[in-house]
Amino acid sequence: MKKLPFLLLIFSCSVQNVDKIYYNGVIWTGDLKNPSATALAVSGDQILFVGSDNDVLAMAAENTEKIDLNSGFVTPGLIDNHVHFMSGGFQLSSVDLRDVDNKSEFQERIATHAETLPEDAWIHGGDWDHELWGGIYPDKSWVDDVVPNRPVFLGRLDGHMALANTKALALAGITASTTDPAGGIVIKDDRGNPTGILKDEAMSLVNKIIPDPTIDELDQALDAAMDYALSLGITQVHDMGTWQSLETYKRNHKNGRLKLRIKIYPWYTNWKKIIRNVRNNGPGDDWLRWDGIKAMMDGSLGSRTAWMHEPYLVDLLSPDKEDLPTVGIITLQDTVDFKHILRETDKANIQHAVHAIGDRANDWILDEFLLIRQHYGEKDRRCRIEHSQHLSRSAVPRFAAENIIPSMQPYHIYDDGSWAHKRIDHDRLSRTYVFKTLIESGANLTFGSDWTVAPLNPVTGIYAAITRRTRDGKNPQGWYPKEKISVEDALRSYTINNAYAAFWEDKTGSITAGKYADFAVHSVNFLNATPEQILYSKVLRTVVGGNDHIFD
Repeated sequence: MKKLPFLLLIFSCSVQNVDKIYYNGVIWTGDLKNPSATALAVSGDQILFVGSDNDVLAMAAENTEKIDLNSGFVTPGLIDNHVHFMSGGFQLSSVDLRDVDNKSEFQERIATHAETLPEDAWIHGGDWDHELWGGIYPDKSWVDDVVPNRPVFLGRLDGHMALANTKALALAGITASTTDPAGGIVIKDDRGNPTGILKDEAMSLVNKIIPDPTIDELDQALDAAMDYALSLGITQVHDMGTWQSLETYKRNHKNGRLKLRIKIYPWYTNWKKIIRNVRNNGPGDDWLRWDGIKAMMDGSLGSRTAWMHEPYLVDLLSPDKEDLPTVGIITLQDTVDFKHILRETDKANIQHAVHAIGDRANDWILDEFLLIRQHYGEKDRRCRIEHSQHLSRSAVPRFAAENIIPSMQPYHIYDDGSWAHKRIDHDRLSRTYVFKTLIESGANLTFGSDWTVAPLNPVTGIYAAITRRTRDGKNPQGWYPKEKISVEDALRSYTINNAYAAFWEDKTGSITAGKYADFAVHSVNFLNATPEQILYSKVLRTVVGGNDHIFD
């Protein structure tokens, strides 16, 4: 009689064709009811059964493909909660300055990249970090000396500051008389001339004159981004994208070219189009969803534009004039208008994803979400705060109590932890990236990369979350180590928790019968590996909706 349930399962599975069987694996399912297995059966795009080799192999029909996983470590498909996906696709063919630590190398890479482009093409990319060469901002002369005749616009790695050369400044009409736009800063030298550094909304002065890419260029960038993500075991991304990105995804979805699942949160100024799109077309399907908006409360810690309750520390040795007492900035152009947009989109069941890094920015948006609930009543909103980086003491318990999603990107610890002490005091630092505290409070902690701000590879985020080490090597036991978490907690934050954050937990996020066959096979068993082994592991196979992508 003990075999009866399984015999019934065999009978039911015989009605459905078992297309593929994956066996001889070490499977971490992410399913609390069935946490581990060695094999799984797939029918079409769905998982049919998860269990032992013997049980699953017994389901094989004559035409079933049997795939030996060779003891590979299997996880649900990894989900990235915060990417700028199209920008990432373009970045793969742009100049990369992420690891540059001196002016000479900075200039050499720009000059070398310029040689690969048509004469009139803009140079984009960058991801430079001035902290790597002592904290001094670059200026337009760094670029003018090597590329004087074409426009260049290079972003800092946090996405909240960029460097324009003289050509780009001239095309944008930025001069000594240019005033700071709302939510932005144009940095000027002692004579009042722009240095080329633009912060937050000031970057739009240049961005708006950069020529739009062609449809072919957009499609190529998307394809490159998807292939790269799949090679890292990523089967789903939450894109903080543009309306142009949504149109690109729709076009490729219609043509059957999407290779992974995307939920896009277009910029909030498109709110009327977003509401109209959902009203006319629904929220999307299981490959592409568009029922969300992205907004941004403040800037970043690195740019001293994250909005804080208390002023930043002042570095008296800093050569930069604007490094004076400041609490950061609100990047919203009009908070009254923004409150209206939040309420109108809430009524249309549009999910909110709002960037907040400073403690004051987090408190402001938490309060606003509360007011919306009080005014419009309780419903399953799953509002998200993107980054949730520096939290006040009162903010921490609110995420769980009010079902607000902390959408965090752990690799930022590796970068920020080496210089954050220059920006804010110990008290605020101790409430930075509080992973363990949020989990223990019951919050649905989610993880991602913020690509292109940080590397897309999820193992870099897992490594950062479980070690909290920093790039300067000064925190071998972890930066504020009490907030380190386990490998399994990190995996949950990259899988089922992320699926929940996008209203996709019933169909993705765990290796469970009835869900989509989205999973990844890794060269290293994360559960018994060292942090370094996890960091240097490789993805051998990524499966999305039953479609296999195999990597050497």
